[in-house]
Amino acid sequence: MQRKAAKAYVPALAALLAVLAAGCTSGAGDSRSGDDTKPGSSKAPAAAPGKYRTLYEPCGAVPAATLLEMLPGAAELPADQQSKAVQGTPAITYDTDRRVGCSWKADGTEASHRLRIDVERVVSYDPAVSDDDQAQGVYARKQEAAQLPAPVVGPREETAQRSGTPGGSTSPAGGTTPGTPAPEESPSGAPRAASSPSTSGSPDATATPDGLEPRELDGLGDAAFIDDVLTRSGSTAQRRTVSVVFRTSNVIVTVEYAEQPGRITEVPDSGELQEKAQALARNLAERFND
Repeated sequence: MQRKAAKAYVPALAALLAVLAAGCTSGAGDSRSGDDTKPGSSKAPAAAPGKYRTLYEPCGAVPAATLLEMLPGAAELPADQQSKAVQGTPAITYDTDRRVGCSWKADGTEASHRLRIDVERVVSYDPAVSDDDQAQGVYARKQEAAQLPAPVVGPREETAQRSGTPGGSTSPAGGTTPGTPAPEESPSGAPRAASSPSTSGSPDATATPDGLEPRELDGLGDAAFIDDVLTRSGSTAQRRTVSVVFRTSNVIVTVEYAEQPGRITEVPDSGELQEKAQALARNLAERFND
């Protein structure tokens, strides 16, 4: 009797093991067909790195002749002192492949001038965001902080909007309002805004001449803007600071140029400062194309 029972038990046990083995095999197949959550098994391709991997040394990036032109006080010094004045002071950074800078200053008989260059190479630590996209975001925040005014309507756009009297402006009803001057054009070709009278009586109310207001710039890197700020502290002379910021690929460059006259009644020339700052910025931009 015991042998018969044993014989009957063996087929039943074999059938049970077969069922369990089939269930394990089915579960393994489902696991392979689902999402693989193992790190690195199916990663999306990383975003492209930036074009630039290193930065040039900024103190030596500006020709001595340019520095002497932008820093008249240094040009008044004896030759041996001029050499020292144009050397510049490097900015303190901890990774010269990520950020570098240099500054110069010179006090002359007529005015004091300051020049500063800042060069930043932006790196994205998000594999889904490229260095260029990250740099574009950093640049956008800088431009937003500058609070540039809305673009002025240029002469061509203004002419297209008119429907009648020359020199008039378009009214909401489609007509023109005589007596409203059209925007003039600056010598550089940039549109000028119509001058508005000062309401505060302060000379600072119309500190930046028409056509030289803070604005975006064309033909400088991938994107660029210029800022112009006139300040006065107490009874000291007015200080004008012009900043040109441009982005080229994953690098953002800032040129800051300031002048403070010796007399409190004088106002620094916005046009001259902007022209020199833009010329230097374009020179620095060309170095990235070498």
